[in-house]
Amino acid sequence: MKSGFAFLDEVTSGIRWDSKYATWDNFTGKPVDGYLANRIVGTRALCTALANAREKAEPLGFGLLLWDGYRPQRAVDSFLRWSTQPDDSRTKRRYHPNLERAEIIDQGYVSRKSGHSRGSTVDLTMYHLDTGELAAMGGEHDLMDSISHHGAPGITAAEARNRETLSSIMASCGFQRYESEWWHYTLRDEPYPNTYFDFPID
Repeated sequence: MKSGFAFLDEVTSGIRWDSKYATWDNFTGKPVDGYLANRIVGTRALCTALANAREKAEPLGFGLLLWDGYRPQRAVDSFLRWSTQPDDSRTKRRYHPNLERAEIIDQGYVSRKSGHSRGSTVDLTMYHLDTGELAAMGGEHDLMDSISHHGAPGITAAEARNRETLSSIMASCGFQRYESEWWHYTLRDEPYPNTYFDFPID
């Protein structure tokens, strides 16, 4: 493990995770380069901020579920290669129904240099503590569509409230949201703002 980084589950408790890019359940349709274990890695600053966010979510009846944290640069490179390949109708329907693969890059859903590779960006949602069910957010993780934008029309009032609740929690813990993806947040004072790491998650 790179100095200054940690597995989230080793430094805090009470946060669920499902590292999507270590599984077949992601927009590429297969595990992604660099994700050798289904665990979440981040800078220690990220882990501390997420522990604070969990504490703020709990009195509101919510827990946190993480989908991604630190992302090796080799994973980003594999996304770029994926963007040049022919479409898979199964993943297109679920993840980018209104966009061609190349447009995903142009519209900022996949970047050539990702904030995730700096170690202080996270993809996450909330779940109900009483039932364990995911909170309704108006679209799944990595749905590359305008409905995923903050303030998007076409979602229910409850979904909009849940997005705003998550946004408020994360802002109060030092995070800045990405306007095109309701699940994506970056620490405002990230410790490595200009460094893109490439060590694997294993």
